[in-house]
Amino acid sequence: MTSTVNLGIVAHVDAGKTSLTERLLYDTGAIDRLGRVDDGDTRTDTGRVERERGITVRTAVAPFHVGDTQVNLIDTPGHADFVAEVERALTVLDGAVLVLSAVEGVQPHTRLLMRVLERARIPTLLFVNKVDRSGADPERVLERIARLTDRALPMDRVVDPGGRKARVVAHDLDAPDHAARVAEFLAEHDEQLLADLVEDRPMPDAGRLHAGLRDQVLRGLAHPVLSGSAVAGAGIPALLGAITGLLSHHRGSPPGSDEETRGTVFAIECAPSGEKTGYVRLFSGRLERRERRTWERADPADGEPHEGRVTHLEVVGAEHDRSRPLTAGGIGRVRGLPALRVGDRLGPPVAAHGLSRPALEALVRPERPEEASHLHAALTALAEQDPLIGLCVVPGEGVSVLLHGEVQKEVVADTLATDFGVRALFGRSATVHVERPIGVGTDIEEIDPSRQVGAPVAVGLRVEPASEGSGVTFRRETELGALPPAYDRAVERTVLTALGQGLYGWPVTDCVVTLVRSGYDPPLTEAAHFRRLVPMVVLRALERAGSRVFEPVQDFELEAPEETLSPVLSLLGGHGARVRETGIDGDAWRVTGEIAAAEAHRVGAEIVGVTRGEGVWTTRPAGERPLTGAPPRRRRTDGNPLVLDEYLVNLANAGRSGTD
Repeated sequence: MTSTVNLGIVAHVDAGKTSLTERLLYDTGAIDRLGRVDDGDTRTDTGRVERERGITVRTAVAPFHVGDTQVNLIDTPGHADFVAEVERALTVLDGAVLVLSAVEGVQPHTRLLMRVLERARIPTLLFVNKVDRSGADPERVLERIARLTDRALPMDRVVDPGGRKARVVAHDLDAPDHAARVAEFLAEHDEQLLADLVEDRPMPDAGRLHAGLRDQVLRGLAHPVLSGSAVAGAGIPALLGAITGLLSHHRGSPPGSDEETRGTVFAIECAPSGEKTGYVRLFSGRLERRERRTWERADPADGEPHEGRVTHLEVVGAEHDRSRPLTAGGIGRVRGLPALRVGDRLGPPVAAHGLSRPALEALVRPERPEEASHLHAALTALAEQDPLIGLCVVPGEGVSVLLHGEVQKEVVADTLATDFGVRALFGRSATVHVERPIGVGTDIEEIDPSRQVGAPVAVGLRVEPASEGSGVTFRRETELGALPPAYDRAVERTVLTALGQGLYGWPVTDCVVTLVRSGYDPPLTEAAHFRRLVPMVVLRALERAGSRVFEPVQDFELEAPEETLSPVLSLLGGHGARVRETGIDGDAWRVTGEIAAAEAHRVGAEIVGVTRGEGVWTTRPAGERPLTGAPPRRRRTDGNPLVLDEYLVNLANAGRSGTD
């Protein structure tokens, strides 16, 4: 039976990631000609922005085979603005190759990617590319890698780098010198091997060392470093051997297996006709064509679970066999599910890596005002393909879109023009804050028809703080069955939706909302009555609890020449950064700390001049911190449930437009 490795290729811009993807596909016979980034004909970069700028902005999947191993190659974005795409891809990966350039070496985004991979415990190989380019210095890059991670293990050496004569010589585990280095490296996390070395027992053979290395790679404790050239093909056989020999393999569930089916939708493609193709990674069990399944939403606030029949199933790497089921470890393309979204899952949640929350938002409006409805429909379709594109209609102004960075504006605008035929204009980006309750508050409302909210219905909710990072949790203190399932679901879903705008208009997070009272009149009450009442109750409960506004922050790390330290610290202070630590690291100063997300990009641009181009600025999302002073307010789009008259007008308008 064929084993499967779902492999991610990640890198900073211009490291040669897409070229490496092309080379792996070509050398294994998956494609019959090499595409070139400069020519815009690569297998995985198909959009205009990707072709013109030479960057990958969407995850693509391409399979190839090495012996009896199928590798599903997931070519992920390299630009910092698309780190969320990388994080999402990690949820379906068995391993990753982090690509570095032998010329540029370790770049700021390389550091960010390495931290993301190590935090997620993804087995990772490092590939130093472009060893044949002018200016290549593999030895210098290895020194920088040693500062990037202390678990890097060189597996080869480069002879005559920087030109056409460059060649890669692999270290042999049978060679005494290399075997000794590998044994000492592995002994740090292998007690038996450490005892053998201390007691001067015979050196373990190559098989024992390879098994130990594979074990530590899979546990994220070792990162083998290989070298080569994606363009010339140097070092590629050794890289393929490391992929198949050191990264984890998954085998399909046997026929008749009673394993529970668990899987995740990690990408969506939409045809011009509107038909969706979902990419599903299966972790256990089986999925077959014509099966009817229930798909759970990743976030209950996104709506109810939905059922559907898989009318078309194509296992990646086995497109010729339409009858083949999707089994554990594999990736499949499914169709026939119009409600499918990225993040939907089969079965209970699989342990996943937290995704970075977008820290920016910008208003977008059509170039031609008469295309407003067309723009909204197009953005809604894009949001279904990418759950990190959050949409919010701002009356009289346009639609607000969540973003990770400025380049995303160009990508979204290009997609809207190319795929949907509508030209969009973006406004300036603004920071997205969050709210957290600071106390406990309860509100109970009993409504009758005379108040124009609906039939007799009662709701009582309590809001209280929860641990940071826990999101919103809904609980019940009412008796089981006190509400019919449809009413109960309406209450829970509406609580989650209503908390998208707190007292100051920002999303509310890290709280527990408890249903403490409920009531209804069977002949008159409908689920819609709860959906109208719950926003008033939950926000009044939040008002009594009180909330505080937090701004997104990022941890930063800066390496700068010693003589520039004073102006660097002055620059950081001027942008409100909080310096955590400073110290000498080799021949440079290393400064770490925290900075508001809104300021991080500005500092990154200015640090170049202050350090004469020698500074290395790295940031990563680090949660939020409380704001001091008067909290900023965000314009409400829900009619403000805290003001009854405004809210009733909003309900009436929604009813007339058919959106209730």
